Amino acid sequence: MTGPPGEPICSARGCTAPAVWELRWNNPKIHTPDRRKVWLACEEHRPTLGSFLSARGFLRETEPHA
Repeated sequence: MTGPPGEPICSARGCTAPAVWELRWNNPKIHTPDRRKVWLACEEHRPTLGSFLSARGFLRETEPHA
């Protein structure tokens, strides 16, 4: 599934599905506590991207993508 041109897509490698989730994270070894980086995720990849970040202690919030 490919989203319309310019529409944000999932951050999973090779995925072209529209993003519906924001996984907000930071690496406490290199980022200040208030800094957030964002990976976008489709429904299918939200669990795997979230698990990857959680296993490293990086995931801070998961919110719907506006």
